Amino acid sequence: MKGTIVWLTGLSASGKSTIATALERELSAMGVHAYVLDGDNIRRGLNADLGFSPEDRAENIRRIGEVAKLFCDAGLVVVTAFISPYRADRQRARSLVDAGDFIEVFVNASLAVCEQRDPKGHYKKARAGKLPDFTGLSAPYEPPEKPEIILDTEHDTPSECVAQVLRCLQGNGRI
Repeated sequence: MKGTIVWLTGLSASGKSTIATALERELSAMGVHAYVLDGDNIRRGLNADLGFSPEDRAENIRRIGEVAKLFCDAGLVVVTAFISPYRADRQRARSLVDAGDFIEVFVNASLAVCEQRDPKGHYKKARAGKLPDFTGLSAPYEPPEKPEIILDTEHDTPSECVAQVLRCLQGNGRI
């Protein structure tokens, strides 16, 4: 089986972690070795020394790209769930693997919907000035220009979004 990186990108609270976890569960049920890399398991360990400046964000994504490449080389489907706000950083991660091994997935939800969801209270803190450089408010987010998949998490359920990713993986002979 060929390793693949499924790179979920989108604003905070767009649904990246929800979809990543559900996708990993579905892949495992199909007998596909998969692993999720997200902020909870990366920022506490490997990238605990990084903040949220543009330079630190770039280094965060660089390291994640390198780790994802290792998982891909080992034949796993690695699902990353990071805001990864800059196109150049996502392109750098894509360039680490062979063509076809990287599937960029834009988890698309409007700022208003993400702010309404706000499960961790980040938008509220950012609006109160307690979280500087918050993506979508005081720091930029550059949506993908040509992602392989666009998920509409405002209108589609997490299971519909997961099904869309699975169809892409199956259609490309990845699983």
